This record gives sequence, structure tokens and C-alpha cells, in this order.
Amino acid sequence: MHIAPARVVTQPSDDSRSTVSPSWSRLIARFAVGVSLATIATSGFAAPIATVDRNGSLVSIEAYAPNIVRVTIATDRGQVDAPPGDGPNAKPNAAGWTYRNDGGADIFTSAALSLSVDAKPWPKAPTQMERYFAPSLPPVSVTIRKPDGTMLTQMTGWEMGPHTVNGEKTFRVGASFASPADEHYYGLGQNQEGKLDLRGRTIDCRHNYDAPAGETVCVPFMVTNKGYGIVWDNPSSTVVSPGLHSATHWQSEVGERVSFFVITGATTDEIYAGYATLTGTTPLPPKAAFGLIQSKARYETEKELLGIADGYRSRGLPLDIMVLDWFYWSRMGQLDIDRTYFPDPKGMNDKLKAMGMHSIISVWPRFEKESRYFNLLSSKSWLLKDKDGNAVDGLPIRSDRAGALLDSTNPDARNWFWERIRDNIASQGFDWFWLDETEPDLVPDGSFYSIGSGDRYHNVFPLLHTMSVADGSARDRPTMRNLILSRAAYLGAQRNGGLFWSSDIKSTWEALHRQVPAGLGFTASGMAYWGSDIGGWQWPNGPKATRQVLLDPAGATAMAPDYADYPELFTRWFAYSVFTPTLRIHGQRPATALWEYGTAAEPVLANFLKLRYSLMPYIYSLGRHTYESNAPMMRALFMDFPNDPNVADMGDEYMFGPAFLVAPVTEQGKTSRQVYLPAGADWYDYWTNQRFTGGQTVTANAAIDRIPLFVRAGSIIPMGVQVPSTATAQSLEAIRVYPGADASFALYDDDGVTNDYRTKGGRKATLRWDDKTRRLTASGKLPTGQDAGSLVQIVAPK
Repeated sequence: MHIAPARVVTQPSDDSRSTVSPSWSRLIARFAVGVSLATIATSGFAAPIATVDRNGSLVSIEAYAPNIVRVTIATDRGQVDAPPGDGPNAKPNAAGWTYRNDGGADIFTSAALSLSVDAKPWPKAPTQMERYFAPSLPPVSVTIRKPDGTMLTQMTGWEMGPHTVNGEKTFRVGASFASPADEHYYGLGQNQEGKLDLRGRTIDCRHNYDAPAGETVCVPFMVTNKGYGIVWDNPSSTVVSPGLHSATHWQSEVGERVSFFVITGATTDEIYAGYATLTGTTPLPPKAAFGLIQSKARYETEKELLGIADGYRSRGLPLDIMVLDWFYWSRMGQLDIDRTYFPDPKGMNDKLKAMGMHSIISVWPRFEKESRYFNLLSSKSWLLKDKDGNAVDGLPIRSDRAGALLDSTNPDARNWFWERIRDNIASQGFDWFWLDETEPDLVPDGSFYSIGSGDRYHNVFPLLHTMSVADGSARDRPTMRNLILSRAAYLGAQRNGGLFWSSDIKSTWEALHRQVPAGLGFTASGMAYWGSDIGGWQWPNGPKATRQVLLDPAGATAMAPDYADYPELFTRWFAYSVFTPTLRIHGQRPATALWEYGTAAEPVLANFLKLRYSLMPYIYSLGRHTYESNAPMMRALFMDFPNDPNVADMGDEYMFGPAFLVAPVTEQGKTSRQVYLPAGADWYDYWTNQRFTGGQTVTANAAIDRIPLFVRAGSIIPMGVQVPSTATAQSLEAIRVYPGADASFALYDDDGVTNDYRTKGGRKATLRWDDKTRRLTASGKLPTGQDAGSLVQIVAPK
């Protein structure tokens, strides 16, 4: 059988392009075994390791790290040479990669993986039947292996089908991968269909506010339990079918090439570190972001907002951030503050700061035609346009029928937007910004951005829009740590300092139940900071309770009297959210503050809130670890227990950091629930200290003032004294040790508000527990200045 020779594309010294087709002997001579192929690249041009020709299909292999490689396939030379799309921001780096030819296959090897562009025979003439059914593209297959030769994954085929989208002649592009029966899949952003494992499902990977189960958010990064993840480099609407009929299929609506990255790792955390290398580091949020964030849709006056802040302080309840939501403006797109209802916003923020609080304000990317900036933006073509070049004004659906969308794909528009925020709003003392509608809500399909059609770039808006504030704040407030509330995300959006949330969800038990796997899927997508509107955003309205209501609703003002179990729902939701990266109360209801769910609920909620603040030294240290590693703190069980098959598709329990196993209660009237304790560790019931062996299911008490919570044996948990907010220095109350295995924990603290953590590193001490000697030691002085020995509490199992 004749094997077609590879055509190897190189970059000559004069930066012109050339293509050569050497024989295999010449190819081997050109790329001697052991020689780094990065030497192909010359100054000013980041060439791939090599581009090989498989009978007309061009395949470019480009390394970014020993465990990160990009594969690009096209029939057009310009497409295969083009850089990745928006999202990945790393530069290619082929250091340590080598090449060899083996039986006609081009094999590229690093210390972490090997990639083979498999040999393909010269295509034979098609039979009469094949003329109708055989693909027109020359076939390509690519195999990824571990250094020991074990196969990680294999791309078995690729596709390009011509069609016209939004008046543009383009292709529907895709690729297929082999799927072993025991392979499981996680991530792809936010999906609220109620299941964690993606295997056997078809995922519509696009931002969709109106998705039936709750908003979907597309982050086209999928992690498997087999030691690799795939980053799909295409921002158009994409359909992914992981593990369906023994194959995983990706297909994007618009494109002229197939482009994807493979990231490998011995652990999932190594894969997430690779994702950060490729798309950017997750910053450490301000410490206040880990405290309670109080919001409502909406506070109508300055007096009302300050009254809620005073209410927390007068009740001795900790609070860090007050949020001013929409319609504080005089008109959508004015980017102003209506002084009729907020006469002194600077004074309001000064009062909040005097109470140790910060503020967030919602800023929308929408501009009514009658607003003061509309004509300026339209004249500069800084708004989403229709095919005739006119600004798209509002949606033809829902009641959202007014307001054009800022075209944040245009860097000049982004800079202008930040400057208006800086001068009109930040100048009034607001600390951070809530960038709502980042999908965007004004669906771009059929319209046009400055960079191209909205269909081609359907999913990229949240990355570019949050860049407006991230880049502007870094330039104009360089010492101040940034924070952005964002309703959607895309590849790389984590580097902009986003705290993401699950959108305008319903206020029902079903919605709460769906939040748990939705959040775990989102953090599995390389986005560490996620939360939900505690209690749901929509007006409280749900089915009548079928079991005994666990909290008397007397005195509640947060809902109508006929929703008697809503205080119970809110309390369960709040308890769950204490163990999520962000703790934020929000919703479209008459009242949202902690004391407005009835006299029976208030003390229960207060105790859960105080538990959150007791755990602040633990949680903030997890934030530092995420900054250093990109490992999420809210962790689906497959991440930490890869050898336990029982957790592969478990989406209703999770780890919160290395210590806590959290099992939220999401059913009305339930006072117990079944909890699976993963194999490979012993576990303590946090509330009773009873010790259990892993690998079994237990019945956990779930009274309304308890959330089923277990601690892994061999854990160190620093506990802080109560503080009114994170603006107050917090001493440690105790360092709890749960014996049963050796343990270590990196305890971290800093000023909580500046960017000094990036350069000066804050204050850190590594705590180590020797289970044999039952002794805890610290690597140095504790961040609080306290003596570790005097704080140790060894938990005695029962």
C-alpha cells in the first residue's frame, strides 16, 4: 500500500511562506530525533511545530506546554496557519518537544504526552455507492497517548459542510473522538438540566438566557476522567454529544477549520493548571467577595439601601457588600445615577465604608434611543448592527423591547464604556461593578459585531465585555483589586476577575435542586467562582408543600402568605450557599434581608452566616490556592476520588476545598438524606464528630438547622473569630485537626483589597499534621501573628 508523503510547512528566514514535499527519508533527516522542533519558528512569527498534509487535509500541530497541544485542520493554508480565536492568550512554546516518523505516522513527543498524526493511504477511487455517501474531505485521525504509550484519546474524523449563515457562505465544522464505555465528561459551562455527567447527552453549547431549565452558558472546555481535557476553539453555537453511541462529537455552526487543544494531566488539577496556562490565571478576588453580598431587585432609594445595611449591623450580623441593582439610572443608557432617589451616592458609599462595607453597582450594556449616548455610539458603529447597518433596538420576544447593545468586540467601544463607568459611577465611591446581560441578552444571531457576524461570534461577548472593566480598572486603579459580577462566561473569562452566577432562576425547590450539578459543571469548566441568587431570582411562586413545613412562616415579608414553605426553601438554599465560592442574596421579591423570612428562620440563618465567617480563614486560603493553581474550591467528587467509580456521575454532593464533603438538602420537608462517603478516606460528621469508613452510604441527619456535612479524616481547618466584615482583622479561634491521616494546609492572609498579593505574596504559613505523632507544626509565623500550638483542637471521633 502506498503511503502519501507528508508536506511539511516551514517558515524561512525572510518570513515568506513555502511548502515542501520531501520524501520520508528527507523528512526524517530534516527533523532528527531528539531535536526540538521549536527551532522551525523564527523571530516575529510563532510557527507550528509542523504542518503536515494528509492527501489535501492540512494538519497543524502547535505546542503550548509539555501537556498542551493544539491541533488545527483545514484545506486552506491561511486557515491552518491562523492563530487561535479569542479566549486562549498563551504563546506557543515547543520547548522539549521532539519529532519522529514511524511507519508513515508523524509523531510529536514531550515529557507529558505523544501525539500522532496517523498515516493515511492514498485515497482510492470511490465505488458507485461511495460517490453518494463517502465524505469529500481527505480523512485525518490524531491519537494522543501518555508517555507510557497508553491511549488518552483519538480524534477519528473531521468534517466541513458548506452552508450559508447570516448571509455568509461558510461551513458547519466538527470532529469526532473515540469514547470508551467507562469515560465520563464534565464541564462545557453551565447547564441546568440537573445532571453532572455529560455522557450520553447532547449539549447545546451556546449562551441562552431562555433555555427551558435555566440559562445555559457555553465554556467549550470539557474534562474527562481519563486524564485529559479538550478546549474547542470556535465561538459559534456548538453542539457536543459526549460519549453518545461510543463517540464524542463536536459540531460548530460557523467556521472554516477545526481547531482544538488537548490538555493532559495525571490529576484533574494538573488539567486545570494547564487551562490557566492556556487562557489566563484566575485572580484572587477581594476578601469581601467571600463574605455576604446583600442584594435585591431592587433598592429603590438611598434610604432603603442604607436601612438594610444598618439592619445587619444593629442585629450583629456580618455583612461585606451592598449591591445596587438596575433602574437607579434616569434612563437605560444614561450611565448616571438618578439624584431624585439617590441624592448623595458618594455620601451613601462613605457611610457603607464607615460600617466596614463595600458596594457593587449594576451597569448594563444597553442604550435606549432616547439616551444621551445613543447617537454618539451609533455614529461610531459601536452598537450591534443589523444587515443594513442600523442599530438593533431591543428584542422581538419577552418584554425586553428597548435598548441597543454596546459592541464590546470593538476595543474602542470597550475603552469608552469603562471611561464612562469610571467618570460617572466609580467617581461616586462604588467599589466594583456588576456587568449584567453578558450573554448578551440581546441575542446576536442574525446581526453583526465589528469583528463579524453575531452567529460566527455567538459565545464570545462575555469575555470581551468584561475586559472593558478588567482592563480599565487595571489601568486606572492599579492598586485596587478588581471584581466583576457576570452572568455568562467564555474561554478565558476567569482572568478578568469574574464572579459568575446562574442567572434569573425560579424560586422553587426544583430550581434549587438543579443548582448543585449546574454549579459543579461550571467549576469543572475552569471557572472557579460561581454562585446563585439565594432563594431564586423570580418572584416567589411554587407548588404547595406536600410535607410538613419545617419553619413557621410567621413574620416573613419576603413572599406572599400562600408560599408557606418559602422560608424553608430559602434556609436550605442559604445553607448550601455557605459552602459555595460566593454567598449572595438576591431576588425579585418584596424583601430579601436575612431577617425577612420570619422569626423562626432568622436565628437559623444567622447561625449559618456566622459559620461562613468562622470559616473565612479556610475559604480565603482556598482562594489563594485557586490563584496559584486554578484548581476550583467547589469540586465535583470525580476530581478528588478518581478511583471510586461510584462518584463518576454524582452531582448532588461535592467537596468544598480539601476538607468538607457537602450534601445539600434540596427537597421540601426532608429531615434526613442519604450521603455517599467516597472510598479511600474516613469521614467525620461535622456536627457530631462520629467517624465513618469511606465507600458506604449513610443516613445523615438534616434538621432544618443542619446541612449534611462531613470532614475528611486528615484535614486541618482554621476557624476564625466572629467579625462584622472582612474589613476587620480576624484572629484565629482554633485550628481544628481531624486525625486519621497526615495532612497539610497552606494558611494565607493579606490586606484583602489591593493587588499586592501578586507581587508581595501576602502572609502564608504551611500547617502540617503528623498523624503518627499527633503533632501539628507550622512552617513559620501564622498570618495572624498567633502561636499555632495554642490553637490546636484535635477532634476526638465518636
